[in-house]
Formats: sequence, structure tokens, C-alpha cells
Amino acid sequence: MIEIDPIPSHIIKKCVKNAITEDLGQIGDLTSNYLINKDQENEWIITSNQNGVIAGLDCAKYAFNFIDKDICFNSFIRDGEKVQKDTKIASISGRSLSILTAERTALNFIGHLSGIASETNNFVKLTQHTKIKIVSTRKTTPGIRALEKYAIRCGGGFNHRLGLDYAILIKDNHIEAVGGVREALKLAKQKSSHLTSIEIEVDTIEQLEEALKYDAKIILLDNMTIDNLKIAVSINNGRAILEASGNINIDNVLKVAETGIDIISIGRLTHSSPSLDISLHCKK
Repeated sequence: MIEIDPIPSHIIKKCVKNAITEDLGQIGDLTSNYLINKDQENEWIITSNQNGVIAGLDCAKYAFNFIDKDICFNSFIRDGEKVQKDTKIASISGRSLSILTAERTALNFIGHLSGIASETNNFVKLTQHTKIKIVSTRKTTPGIRALEKYAIRCGGGFNHRLGLDYAILIKDNHIEAVGGVREALKLAKQKSSHLTSIEIEVDTIEQLEEALKYDAKIILLDNMTIDNLKIAVSINNGRAILEASGNINIDNVLKVAETGIDIISIGRLTHSSPSLDISLHCKK
């Protein structure tokens, strides 16, 4: 398993606090408060109900500790590890009232982030014999982008821009607004730092040729057919980094990767990956 840089704790705390606050509402967990004795303590186990790749354990741990700092969260595996159905992921012990109050938020984070990691890993495995990097996009859930980008890395993928301030990506609307590929590249190069990466999106082979003519270093090939991707790779001849994006799924990703491009960016990894089925049960 590759080493994955952890999510900074201040990001986890902010995201989890918002989620817990949303769930508690104005007066807290009515069901648990009415049914569970405040002094009752139990040990609980988180398990996976299907195969996948785990992500989000630190988020779950903080969710429980946000409700009750005395809860003990003990994970049996690490983020980025593959699990089989019925794998025990972690144990939680302490006041059952607190654990049940935090349960859904904790499982939501693990399930959602593990779903992204698992789906990413499916794409990575299919293309692992090629030079391709599978990359996420900014099509993320508002407020938890950093967590979803982290889940991509847990699945063996890579990140595109973390935000608008991360790099320059000239899209089709930018090109149309300023009057063409040449003018867009000219303005970007004039006004940006020499340390700022510049990528330009093209929709046609003609735009690709124009971008190369004006020394584009990174080019996004948007919604191109397999045949056009092959033509683009041939025309490029190693001059720029080529990225393919648009309507790429598990059924066609291998064909796209085998055209010889360098990067495949896939929005569906963050906006459409199904959650991994995760459960919490009281230990008998």
C-alpha cells in the first residue's frame, strides 16, 4: 500500500463539526436521549458489508470524540487498505448514548469516502499497465472537497486542481470570452508567475494544433473520440502533457488510456461514486 499524506486535522474538524451540528439540529438526538441510559457503556464494531478500499477513518474518529472526548476509537486497518465483506474496520467503546448520537455522521464519512476510494481503485486497476494517471476534478461536494480529494489518493488516484487558485486552467468559455486559443494563452502567460502552471482545454484537433503552435505545455482534450485522441497523441509527439476528460467511464477508460495520453480526469469519481456499505453493531 502506498503512503498517503493525512488530511490536516483542522480540515477534518471543520467538516465533521458542520456535519454533526447539522445532524443534532436544535435539541440533539431525541431517540438516544429518551431510550439510552447516560451511564450505559458498550463496545461497538464497525464492519464493511462489501469489498472495497477504506477512507475516512480519522473523520469517523473525530465525529465520536466531538460528541464525547472519552470515547475510545481503535481502528484495525488504515485508510487506503482493501477490505473484504464482513471485515472489522474499527471498534468503539464508551458511553453508548454518545456513540449512537455520532454513529450516522461517522458512518456517512467512512461510507462516502470509501466509496470514492473504491471506485477510483477500480479505474486504477484497469489501467495499471499503462502510463496513465487517474485524476479527480473539481466536481466535488461543496464543503468537503479536501476529504474527497484525499479519498481519491486512498484509491490510488491523483488530484487535479484543489481550487481555482491552484493553477490556471483555460476552459472553452474562457477561450470564447477572450477571442481564441492564441489570445487566451498570451494573456495567461503575460499575467501569471513563472511558477504557475497553465493548462488549456481544446475540443478539436485544429485547436490542439493552435495550442501547440503557441507553446502550450499542458493540454486538456475535452470529449474527444478514441480516434481523435490517437491523432492528438501523434500530432503532439511528446511536446505537451495531454489530458483526456469528458464521458469517461469504467467501460471505456482502458481504450482511452491505451491511446498514449498522459492523464485521465474523471468527474464521476467524486460526484457519482456509490457509498461503501458500512455498519455499526454492538459487540455481543
